[in-house]
Amino acid sequence: MIYITTQIAIRENEIGEEFIQASGPGGQNVNKVASAVQLRFNVIKSPSLPEDIRKQLIIIAGKQLSSEGYLIITARRFRDQHKNRADALSRLVKIIRKASETEIPRIKTSPSRKSKIKRLEAKRHRSGIKRIRRPPLLTE
Repeated sequence: MIYITTQIAIRENEIGEEFIQASGPGGQNVNKVASAVQLRFNVIKSPSLPEDIRKQLIIIAGKQLSSEGYLIITARRFRDQHKNRADALSRLVKIIRKASETEIPRIKTSPSRKSKIKRLEAKRHRSGIKRIRRPPLLTE
């Protein structure tokens, strides 16, 4: 079990991993070793996700979501396969945690009387500075 939050846990058999050859540095092993990891998680058919989090995850995933409903995460940052695996899994956990966060609605407030006065005084002060910098008016 992979624990995302206190309420959400995903079984390891819901996550599929495919190892592919990574581009970039790797020395002599770059074309021989499949060190990059492509992690697949079916968002639509997963029994571990509540419906509201599933909907939010689909919105957050964006281009990472395939047409079949798989969230695909490719990790190729490291040369080591184990590190890339851990990186992909941590990114999956991060995305699901982000989807599970509830947004606190903003409560509109009006500015206080003191803040209004302070703002107007700052405007007057700035206006005075600009007035001093103006060239003098030539009168004939």
